[in-house]
Amino acid sequence: MTTFTPTRRHVLAGLAAGAAALPFIRTGRAAALDEIRIDFATYNPVSLLLKEKGWLEAEFKAEGTGIRWVQSLGSNKALEFLNAGSLHFGSSAGAAALIARVNGNPVKSIYVYSKPEWTALVTRKDTGIASPADLRGKRIAVTRGTDPHIFLIRALTEAGLKETDVQLVLLQHGDGKAALIRGDVDAWAGLDPLMAAAEVDDGASLFFRRPDWNTYGVLNAPESFAAEQPGIVSRVLAIYEKARLHALANPAEVAAALVAVAKLPEPVIARQLTRTDLANSRIGATQKETILAAGLALQAAGVIKPEVDVKAVADAQIDERFNLAAK
Repeated sequence: MTTFTPTRRHVLAGLAAGAAALPFIRTGRAAALDEIRIDFATYNPVSLLLKEKGWLEAEFKAEGTGIRWVQSLGSNKALEFLNAGSLHFGSSAGAAALIARVNGNPVKSIYVYSKPEWTALVTRKDTGIASPADLRGKRIAVTRGTDPHIFLIRALTEAGLKETDVQLVLLQHGDGKAALIRGDVDAWAGLDPLMAAAEVDDGASLFFRRPDWNTYGVLNAPESFAAEQPGIVSRVLAIYEKARLHALANPAEVAAALVAVAKLPEPVIARQLTRTDLANSRIGATQKETILAAGLALQAAGVIKPEVDVKAVADAQIDERFNLAAK
């Protein structure tokens, strides 16, 4: 088993299944819920430990509040679940949450679970693609509404290309990776740990990387829920913080859980773990700056309408009031 020290970048994980149903608030008990719905995802390492350890279940057991775990296959799915009322807490990239707010999904980003380099542009070695400029006319697999999609748009723009200059093939992350390896597409806007698997198992090449373009991994809540249930939010984030600190102190344990849950080989997990930093959980100006830069780039590319005040949206998205719950 590969192990890591707490000073290195760590972990990315969490995959399983969950059902969906709307939460029910007990009549006359504004601070209590029958059920708290929270997601877990391969791109959120802390969520894996939370689910495995049962710490949230223990926290809310006394008042009879259950914990329902729901799988998110990408930022787009997590944000859809939040908008539909199927989740109280959902994991996404920071820029994906910004786009959601632009499109009328009133989420608040309340916690940082990772600083990742979780996306890059990926191709096979036989395609001859070496830079974004080589993508003109090519078929590219991508999941809309996610950091990989935003990363792709920024890469195309920098190369002087638009989305209309390429052929986008809209697939969820796993299907996009499979399409690349089969030869159905020429490139893929990748996401770890699937991106690491494409590298290690299939010899795929990460031909365009910009770590600073990867917006932070953030935990989101519906704006109305954060306003109506601040006590619940604070308690959940305190337990989230317990799991994050445990991950930093026990990286080998997290790696082992990833191998078991994500069902990926140890070399793949080892590659992916080097690209995710769990050292900070406080949300604020640093995350806002990165998210704003992504939003302005998307606006310049014509993805966000020119009349949208991107800075105002980012200001409304970032909610720092729960940072005390995550010291």
